[in-house]
Amino acid sequence: MLGTETLRIAIPSKGRLQGQAIDMLRRAGIRASIDGRRLFSVCPDTGAAVILSNTLDIPVLVSQGIVDLGIAGSDQVAEKGAQVIEHRRLGFGRCRLSLAVHKDAPYQSAADLSGKTVGSKFVNLATAHFRSKGATDVRIVEMQGAVEVMVLLGLVEAIVEIVDTGSSLVENDLVELERVIDAEAVLIGNAQPRDPALVARLLRRFDGVLHAARYSLLEYNCPVERLDEATWITPGFSSPTVQKLADAKWCAVKVLVPKTDVHRVMDELEAIGCRAILESELVHTRL
Repeated sequence: MLGTETLRIAIPSKGRLQGQAIDMLRRAGIRASIDGRRLFSVCPDTGAAVILSNTLDIPVLVSQGIVDLGIAGSDQVAEKGAQVIEHRRLGFGRCRLSLAVHKDAPYQSAADLSGKTVGSKFVNLATAHFRSKGATDVRIVEMQGAVEVMVLLGLVEAIVEIVDTGSSLVENDLVELERVIDAEAVLIGNAQPRDPALVARLLRRFDGVLHAARYSLLEYNCPVERLDEATWITPGFSSPTVQKLADAKWCAVKVLVPKTDVHRVMDELEAIGCRAILESELVHTRL
């Protein structure tokens, strides 16, 4: 049994988000023993309990205060209309919820589906989308499982479904008609957690993981006479670390660079005479 004061964190018990959610927790120092055979595990470092839950239930569990934090898809949070705090967008599990029809269907927009039947796991989001497009008499049927095949069977005229790569739509002769929402994994929380101080500490840890995912550490040797140019190219998060080398004509520089800029920055540093330019992956940061 969990103690009444034990901070509780819910993550998906299976599905596309589970592995990355577990990795996110571990990188944040929440090293609970999760092997798929137990419903929960207590982290020895923080004392927080990690609970494996059905992904559909997590927004509700958090909103009701049954758990304090949860990792879930933003699409599920929106579908449930859960009253939660979105603490952080986690940058993985990115996908989109889209309206799709058969490739040979005559429909050009959501409005064309007035009076038709649409299958979806996301009844509330689908209903809101059709309403916003002026199609208020669409019959939306809640379906679980592989909804794509329902169009081929002629059971529905369209579906509103999660799209990742789009390969499942192609395999079932479907095309996207409209995008309903973009989604990704989010860290959500209850407004009154059991241990606010621990939640604040864990949020700092999550920030460290998220920053590490966005930055690389660059190290390079720079001619002293070109140092001003080099530090203009790589200003760093606060300021570059500059060290003297045995050869007084050279210095060593360490600096954080956004991952999206690394190759451009390395090209520019090399062009001004910098050498031994190295990129290192970050595991965790405190910025």
